[in-house]
Amino acid sequence: MTAILGISAFYHDSAAALLVDGEIVAAAQEERFTRRKHDPAFPKQSISWCLEQSDLKIEDLDHVVFYEKPFLKFERLLETYLQYAPRGLGSFRTSMPIWLGSKIYTSRVIQKELEGRYKKRLIFPEHHESHAASAFFPSPFEESAILTVDGVGEWATTTLGIGSSNRIELTQQICFPDSLGLLYSAFTYFCGFRVNGGEGKLMGLAPYGQPVYADVILQELIDLKPDGSFRLDQSFFNYAAGDTMTSRKFALLFDGAPRVPESEITSREKNLAASIQSVTETILLQITRYLHHQTGMKNLCIAGGVGLNCVANGVLLRESPFENIWVQPAAGDSGGAIGAALFAWHQLLNKPRNPLRHSTTNLGPKFNPTQTQTELNRLGAVFQTTPDHQNLCDRAAQQLSSGQVVGWMQGPMEFGPRALGCRSILADPRSPDMQEILNRKVKFREPFRPFAPAILSAQANDYFELNQNSSLMLFAAKTRVPNVDLAKIPAVTHVDGSARVQTVSAEDNDRLHHLLKAFERKTGCPVLLNTSFNVRGEPIVCSISDAYRCFMKSQMDALAIENCWLIKSEQPPFNDLQTDEPPILLRQRFLDVWMTITFPIRYLVANLLMTLIFLFCIFPIGLIWRVFNRSSFQPIQKSARSYWIFRQKNESKPSYFKQY
Repeated sequence: MTAILGISAFYHDSAAALLVDGEIVAAAQEERFTRRKHDPAFPKQSISWCLEQSDLKIEDLDHVVFYEKPFLKFERLLETYLQYAPRGLGSFRTSMPIWLGSKIYTSRVIQKELEGRYKKRLIFPEHHESHAASAFFPSPFEESAILTVDGVGEWATTTLGIGSSNRIELTQQICFPDSLGLLYSAFTYFCGFRVNGGEGKLMGLAPYGQPVYADVILQELIDLKPDGSFRLDQSFFNYAAGDTMTSRKFALLFDGAPRVPESEITSREKNLAASIQSVTETILLQITRYLHHQTGMKNLCIAGGVGLNCVANGVLLRESPFENIWVQPAAGDSGGAIGAALFAWHQLLNKPRNPLRHSTTNLGPKFNPTQTQTELNRLGAVFQTTPDHQNLCDRAAQQLSSGQVVGWMQGPMEFGPRALGCRSILADPRSPDMQEILNRKVKFREPFRPFAPAILSAQANDYFELNQNSSLMLFAAKTRVPNVDLAKIPAVTHVDGSARVQTVSAEDNDRLHHLLKAFERKTGCPVLLNTSFNVRGEPIVCSISDAYRCFMKSQMDALAIENCWLIKSEQPPFNDLQTDEPPILLRQRFLDVWMTITFPIRYLVANLLMTLIFLFCIFPIGLIWRVFNRSSFQPIQKSARSYWIFRQKNESKPSYFKQY
């Protein structure tokens, strides 16, 4: 037996994945256990849970793989400060103590968090190699072109490559500070949403506006070549060395200061969202056309945070030259844990690959009926048990058909940001008021946010213009009736007549498939509204107590957890139940007081030290660096034919034991 642990951590959406003899047996994001959304911390609870699923101990692990090379990332960070000094002092004082305190010692941190019980060497693929592995190896294709696009890894922000059998090769890349992901995040920030979390909101806002700024973006902010390669004019941005994403010049170009978060959304923000969405689709189309020309392949695999832009994915599905497209459902950094483990198994250990073997969705915790009933009794919940799945589905279908909202927790938790029917909130898509009700009373989020339809695969083409299976909810498609006022399913039809479709077959999700069939028998409609089981600001529920707490805090009407059925009106008065905390020891109280007292001193000393290092080391070295033109950063060159950088082929396995 060979056990491989993949880890992603320290930036956002940390996660762990466990491979046993080449099969992904468990994977989970740390946020689901800590209840801290996008938690970047070392995924200690995720690792513990993954090992428990296979009855393994840390000592049983054959390989531990971290999803990127920390020293290469640190090199990029230092070179950025050298390029921009004396700008960047504030950012330097914030980031350097974190790096010097832990991130640069990633191998030591991992060994410490694994309690010193893992004695073998750690493996470090590059960030985009992990993304590429997460895209190709679990895909259904024997060979495929590969595209990874995100904010930034070590240096790469976009890579092109190919996958064949059990090998991947990345051939070309675009490097920081030129980044499609960071360009999109800059507009996310400017429109008043949180970076690394609010990009989906920007995508949902886009149909409410017009792309009136698209030409301005393409003329002023970016130099886009016919082959899809590009460079950004960094004078409009501040993310490289500053504390904000955009500069004053950006604000002057787009009619004023960034929107204040939570303030009114104006037509400017709607038009900006529409414009950057349009530009993103244009760039991705040009990249994929070039990639198809270079590889001649009919299949395409996509990963990286930009791969979660389902609207752009839908455009690629309809307009790119590729016949088939597969997107990693955990396309962001969390999926890097799966990719890192798969990279070690196939690429480094040269193990054969079965394209249909890897499941990458339902990999998290699940609960049997006995566990469910015991926990609900502990919580004081009132529930009924159902004799079989069909009875549960019939009850839920009856509630849904009468306009009720149902929480649905069945089977293993999904891995990645999409709820696919295991941790979902479900409702009737035929109700014209349901979108507003869910946003206002259940999810507590912005009113413009759309919801996804889950539909029986056999009827998908009756409702949507969809030429490929979409079981992972990663493609947006036009509805057959694009006029929202005339739509059969208005609650899941966005303002532009599109929807983020989830096709459901018995093989994809047997329980959800049964429910859709039951709902169709009652209503004639094979569609349900499906959204993630959480409220604004919280991760998707993981445990039974998470689900019950979310159910009681929102205005859901019923809840199905495994074979248990709960009605809101039957529940006792709710007190927010939290896990009992251990008593605080006197020693801990002393340490807390000591840390509070000494914090101002430590803060001042750290800031003073970082300021001196920046002014007397980084700044003068940066001046010399720039005089001799040693920087990797290159300006826009209108005369250049392409900005793609060709990568050297890496056949050296020992290099993967290094952090650089």
